[in-house]
Amino acid sequence: MNMNFKRKLPIPQEIKEMYPITSELEAIKAKNDAEISKAFTGESDKLVLVIGPCSADREDSVLDYISRLRGVQEKVKDKIVIIPRIYTNKPRTTGDGYKGMLHQPNPQEEPDMLNGLIAIRKLHIKAIEETGFTCADEMLYPYNYRYLNDLLSYVAIGARSVENQEHRLTASGLDIPVGMKNPTSGDISVMMNSITAGQHKHTFIYRGWEVSTEGNPLTHAILRGYVNKHGQSLPNYHYEDLAHLAETYAKTNLVNPGVIVDTNHANSGKKYLEQIRIAKEILHSTRHNSDVKKLVKGLMIESYIEDGAQKPEGCTYGQSITDPCLGWEKTERLILDIAELR
Repeated sequence: MNMNFKRKLPIPQEIKEMYPITSELEAIKAKNDAEISKAFTGESDKLVLVIGPCSADREDSVLDYISRLRGVQEKVKDKIVIIPRIYTNKPRTTGDGYKGMLHQPNPQEEPDMLNGLIAIRKLHIKAIEETGFTCADEMLYPYNYRYLNDLLSYVAIGARSVENQEHRLTASGLDIPVGMKNPTSGDISVMMNSITAGQHKHTFIYRGWEVSTEGNPLTHAILRGYVNKHGQSLPNYHYEDLAHLAETYAKTNLVNPGVIVDTNHANSGKKYLEQIRIAKEILHSTRHNSDVKKLVKGLMIESYIEDGAQKPEGCTYGQSITDPCLGWEKTERLILDIAELR
């Protein structure tokens, strides 16, 4: 085996003992989880906004950004539930490039997984302590979920992971909303199969244990656009796409039908400014079809302090080092506009 075993890493329980959460933080998470759950079950008609940087690259600017979200959340709390994105693992199409804070707690330095595990846990804890938000992360590695499972209120399964059996079965054991993205091919049946697996009971091996799950009724769809055989990005956020998804759900026995629409990625062709128009078009679609209105639970928006993106070696504070994002001024205006349109 051509693999260099560098060091044994602490198991999740050990990291949690090193960086525990208080009973006060547990209560905040329970309260947030209950409010978010109601949005997905239909008990609440609030719109969910999963919003934030493409990737969490540094603690100070991420916490600065999330603290700004807290001020806006208070203004729109009757209509919107904000779940900040703290994405600490980044899938890479070729495997190369910045893989997130878990791998590189300092993007300017070499990978350091031990310090990465500590950095991501400390960041999620500080987010709750300083803002009262419990956040979203992508479950790129199912085995790593337990390092953060007492801190997260939302999990996304990416377009490249959604067909993976391990991701699907692990999702079935979570007690928070799990969004299954459509694959990069755009095949909706793949996403629907993943949602079905996430909502059903399973027995499987997880972290060396035989485990059984009861199924996660909050597993739902995320539409993120797709790429055709020529490598061109194509959207799936239009009215016809949403109506078709509603019809597809109606033919299943799935509970809590729902979709979060990703306004970036292939839906925008990574043209980050298009997110403003796309978000408003989706809300417009919900006003023309009651089934679509019930189905659309929220939006996923990539946003940071500064517009655009820079290379990982860049030094602009609060600007993405992966996909380009909306800057803060445009983000704040968009959230307030969404509340008005809701």
